[in-house]
Amino acid sequence: MRRLELIAVEGLPEVRAGDDLGRMISERATLSAGDIIVVAQKVVSKSEGRLVKLAGVEVSDEAVRISAGLIAKPDPRMVQVVLDESVRVLRSERVLITETRHGYVCANSGVDHSNVGAADVVTLLPVDPDASAERLRAALRELTGVEVGVIISDTFGRPWRLGIVNVALGLAGLPALIDLRGTDDDAGLPLHATVLAIADDIAASAGLAMGKTARTPAVVVRGLTLHGAGSGRDLIRPAAEDLFR
Repeated sequence: MRRLELIAVEGLPEVRAGDDLGRMISERATLSAGDIIVVAQKVVSKSEGRLVKLAGVEVSDEAVRISAGLIAKPDPRMVQVVLDESVRVLRSERVLITETRHGYVCANSGVDHSNVGAADVVTLLPVDPDASAERLRAALRELTGVEVGVIISDTFGRPWRLGIVNVALGLAGLPALIDLRGTDDDAGLPLHATVLAIADDIAASAGLAMGKTARTPAVVVRGLTLHGAGSGRDLIRPAAEDLFR
């Protein structure tokens, strides 16, 4: 790779349940074979109808208790949605850290109320982000005639550093990891632990073009040559190796 381009797909309208996201992107982006399209989870969830109206949420005593102990003092109804999307609560003091059904360890199970368009509606993560990525990839192939890779991304916090960065939740048509163990470094010494999270690297770079308020939820990444295919699940650290489980 000598040059890497990040091309924001501009002009996307507000995405609603049932919208053809593949067509919306293909009509606004010129795609080439080998491109990787990074799409924000929020618009994928909207198109798939992964929305919950808080007015219809029945709150448990646990949700009320947890809400009172969190820094942000969130609506207990939102906390209830988080609990409903979790298989395990890992921390509920000051911040709410959970494990989702997908296996992600993150804040609030990915439940979010920003950029939704209504104060009483929250979005949920896609049921199967890999499947969402594969469907979008197939749609773009049919509409444009070219093979591209697709990453569904979301912003995650990091336990050892400040700030949020884009990570890959689901992907299709590219590897999640590049394992360099067993190869030599520049000095000829063997690498023993180097596994590159290439899908997360790509998602993070696309975040520079997305922004959080720029209304550019899709970015074309051009210039990478990658081989193989992986899954967003490849990036989840096994529980036995996870310091927080």
